[in-house]
Amino acid sequence: MRAATVCAMAISIPLMAAAAWAQNNATLSERLGTLAQRPGPCPGNPDALGVARVVEIDTTGGPGFGFEHFKAYDFLRDGEVVLTFDDGPWPGNTPAVLRALAEQCTKAVFFPIGKHAMWHPEILKQVAAEGHTIGSHTWSHADLSKLTPDQAKEEIEKGVSAVRVALGQPEASFFRFPALRHSPELLTYLSARNIGIFSTDMDSFDFKMRKPEQVVDSVVSKLKKHGKGIVLMHDFQHPTSLALPELLVQLKTSGYKIVQVKAKEPVQTLAEYDQQLEKELGGGTANSRPILSVVRTISE
Repeated sequence: MRAATVCAMAISIPLMAAAAWAQNNATLSERLGTLAQRPGPCPGNPDALGVARVVEIDTTGGPGFGFEHFKAYDFLRDGEVVLTFDDGPWPGNTPAVLRALAEQCTKAVFFPIGKHAMWHPEILKQVAAEGHTIGSHTWSHADLSKLTPDQAKEEIEKGVSAVRVALGQPEASFFRFPALRHSPELLTYLSARNIGIFSTDMDSFDFKMRKPEQVVDSVVSKLKKHGKGIVLMHDFQHPTSLALPELLVQLKTSGYKIVQVKAKEPVQTLAEYDQQLEKELGGGTANSRPILSVVRTISE
């Protein structure tokens, strides 16, 4: 039986490392822009939550998002929410999450584990086919802060390539650290790789919950406190998959607006890891705020 993998509490990056990273990305907050184009209506559900705005992120230099760790700038307006899901794809749970999102014609960012992507490529393909954004979340959900730099880089790159091989194409140049734990060296590495880093503004801690109503209460109460933000959940978790329909209704009722996040360019995988994973599958892909901005609205 395959072992369950979950996200845990984060630790902060060292102050000096954070300062150096912020200095390297100091111009990011100066590069925000908008391009108005309202998404279309939701067929069969005129009162759907929908998508209020789509933003595109230029990941050059490896910018970081989520006030849990990265406070250089903020692209969300009051009342706006980015839904994110970690640790999938997983049978039953991820399809249920996708159904709930589809019923509300809204979108999210998924951070799949490489192994899970290779085990269930057909589910990850469904995530992509329904227009959601897909990043990566390492190969095996290892705590990278406990690995050597070379081991950590392999975990990152193998996870990135697993998504490409499972889908047959590269996806967004977005990455989330397992347990949100990272080292100064890995921030520098992702910066050189031009991969954007997602922390969170609020962690639902849904992996600690056994009842759907607990997940709903966790997210809604934290949004009331913060007013907006990037929300971390897990499509791997069954209670979350059951909670999502009601959660989305409550978000709509409370007046929150969903923002979809996309990458300006797809991630550039490394050939050695692509080839390694393709070989494992028998040699093929899996079957089953100015205009020059790092963040800009591309649909509103």
